[in-house]
Amino acid sequence: MRVVGIRFRPAGKIYHFDANGIEFEYKDKVIVETSNGVEMAEVALVDVDESETKGKLSEVIRKATNDDLYYYAKNEQDAKEAINLCQEKAKAHGLKMKIIDAKYTFDRSKITFYFKAENRVDFRSLVKDLASIYRNRIELRQIGVRDHAKMIEHLGPCGQKCCCGRFLNDFKPLSIKMAKDQDITLDPGKISGMCGRLMCCLSYEEECYKCSKKKMPKEGQKVKTADGYGMVLNNDYIRECSKVRVKLTGTDEEIEETYACKEMEY
Repeated sequence: MRVVGIRFRPAGKIYHFDANGIEFEYKDKVIVETSNGVEMAEVALVDVDESETKGKLSEVIRKATNDDLYYYAKNEQDAKEAINLCQEKAKAHGLKMKIIDAKYTFDRSKITFYFKAENRVDFRSLVKDLASIYRNRIELRQIGVRDHAKMIEHLGPCGQKCCCGRFLNDFKPLSIKMAKDQDITLDPGKISGMCGRLMCCLSYEEECYKCSKKKMPKEGQKVKTADGYGMVLNNDYIRECSKVRVKLTGTDEEIEETYACKEMEY
């Protein structure tokens, strides 16, 4: 069995499917059946090791045809129009919620609305109202600020599209301790992403800093260098070197010099 990895949204989670004997290339559009109905997806991994899969896999139905692509584009357009209507109906029902996005399944058996709200919302009456209009299954899904940023695809302070919308398919736990470990300013404006939460990139170098801190001397620690004994003033964990105030051997003169970790004894 050949296995392919597909995703339903850009930078979304990758799911494994049986290729059904079809040859695929990266980014091919495919039609698959899911628990939500028939969907269009994109090939993210061409050849997946079968040992990485779990349980029985669903089969890819086919490669998407030109007609499929046209039908999918129409669904996308209709879903955008549905956002405004859903927002109007929510307002009419007195619900404090903001509709962010909407998505039809490929076979139009279901439409899902994604919304933000400060509190839990009882939207049962809204679902009934929408079901009478669209004559299919309706799902309303509340999302958090990180998921919202992922959908909108903001530009980050680095000038590139936010990591969550570009390649991250999952959100890792983040903490202020990561910024402290990396000696980054704790100014919320400097370490917060467009979503208002801690930037995802804080986790990228965390392990490197942890490893460096374990093997490097602490600030204020006494060390031995080729020039004599001294005290560590500060550390550069990326270059793995320390700035040391050294009392030159045989004199009363002190210097401040930078030494690589391997050039010191401590």
